[in-house]
Amino acid sequence: MEDKYKLELSRKLLRYGILLFLLGLITGFAIPAMQNPRMGLSSHLEGVMNGMLLILFGLLWPKLNLPERYLKWGFGLSLFGTYTNWATTLFAGFLGAGAEMMPISGGGLTGELWQEIIIKFGLISLSLSMLAVCGLLLWGLRGNNTKNE
Repeated sequence: MEDKYKLELSRKLLRYGILLFLLGLITGFAIPAMQNPRMGLSSHLEGVMNGMLLILFGLLWPKLNLPERYLKWGFGLSLFGTYTNWATTLFAGFLGAGAEMMPISGGGLTGELWQEIIIKFGLISLSLSMLAVCGLLLWGLRGNNTKNE
């Protein structure tokens, strides 16, 4: 059952990765319409790179030596972190906000307080999520798991 579950999550990660990659490509077309095109470029790159990261996670997933509940947590945190990264920078690009947390991409543009709070929350939560995912992946790749090779 566990191997079948790993393969199901693997396939979903691949599918969500390709979708995020596509969203990143589409974001590139929206850059000229954004208040902050530099942040729009960041969102475009985040979508493309995080889409590839999810695809990589999907290929790696069947090799993990983790209990089912950690596989679920890793899956959820992976999706949350990658999609939030893309969406937060997209939000900042359209609103011309985010200079507090992303001074280079923000280009000195600061949004209203509520916008900056949303961006800060998104960036901090996605960063913590991705750190947790990387820790889970490292832990899941420990030892000899010849059953899955």
